[in-house]
Amino acid sequence: MNLADGVVLFSGLLIAVILHEVSHGVVALWFGDDTAKRARRLTLNPIRHVDPFGSILLPAMAVLASLPVLGYAKPVPVNPSRLRNPRRDLVYVSLAGPTTNFLLMAVAALGARWRHASGADLFGSFGNLHGDLLLEILFYFAFVNMMLGVFNLLPIPPLDGSALLERLLPREWLPAWYRFRPYGLLVLLVLLFWTGVISTIIDPFFRALVDFTLG
Repeated sequence: MNLADGVVLFSGLLIAVILHEVSHGVVALWFGDDTAKRARRLTLNPIRHVDPFGSILLPAMAVLASLPVLGYAKPVPVNPSRLRNPRRDLVYVSLAGPTTNFLLMAVAALGARWRHASGADLFGSFGNLHGDLLLEILFYFAFVNMMLGVFNLLPIPPLDGSALLERLLPREWLPAWYRFRPYGLLVLLVLLFWTGVISTIIDPFFRALVDFTLG
């Protein structure tokens, strides 16, 4: 990946993770919890959202290892006790992030498809993309949002899918779940860097995106 591709990719990733987190706070506010608003996290200012590891080091490590470029921002604070119906409303709050990413992916993918149909081209394989700049921006933005949406639905803490799973677990299973939860990030890193499972999960979605936008 050359420098120009890297700038486009990381810029798109930064925007995607910020909008992902802001959407959690907005939905929480809708259901009565203003914690994120009081913490000044309902903003597009990247300084308030960037996590040094999740937003910078993890994506860089993934690029160097030729793995899917994944990342995350600092989680938006949510106080379940302030929600009107905590167990139900937390499901909606958790779904807000991936839903936002999938909506952004759809808009960007449609834009990339239109741009490609108008005659613009994107040459080479992923990791060595070059050609029409607008098409590249739209394709990369669709790609990072697709990855974030799928990745965050995995049922592993601290991802959004784990919050959904937690709401579905029988109450008697929750103590064991709470003991596992602190090790979730370690499990994610093992799956990402040592097993290739994450790449296997994301690959068919990536191929479908390429077929739709550039096919």
